[in-house]
Amino acid sequence: MGIGPVRLNHAVLFVADLGRAEAFYTQVFGMEVAAREPRANAAFLRLPRSGNHHDLGLFGVGAGAPPKQRGGIGLYHLAWQVDTIEELEAARKLLAEAGAYTGESSHGATKSIYGADPDGNEFEIMWMLPRADWGEFENAAPIERLDLAAEIQRWGGVSTAFEQGAR
Repeated sequence: MGIGPVRLNHAVLFVADLGRAEAFYTQVFGMEVAAREPRANAAFLRLPRSGNHHDLGLFGVGAGAPPKQRGGIGLYHLAWQVDTIEELEAARKLLAEAGAYTGESSHGATKSIYGADPDGNEFEIMWMLPRADWGEFENAAPIERLDLAAEIQRWGGVSTAFEQGAR
């Protein structure tokens, strides 16, 4: 029998410059600072629609820390869910404007936009199909080209994050 968690509560990232990372996540993601811990050079951020104390912790380690190496052992990316496909489109535009957009793909049941923060920490912004529409993707996660315009045409106005348990 396993531990039985219900979801990932928060993630913590080491960053070179705490102020720069805090500015990125508050400006690009709209997060708010829930708490700061100066002794640890840390900030704890909350998503605007979250009922959580904090969703992301940032610990500043200084510019002298070795950079993250893509393909090395460790965290690949964080995935943040949005409620509608239109929010995914808005995220793509905002990430492009911020110089943080790195790509996009369809994984069948999820549609994804990718980006990276100023320290190179990668993240995914994703929208999930309604559970009843997963169909052939119930047990599959392909990596395919995302046709966002077609997805908006098909799924526009459909809210799914709250059916998954978000607030």
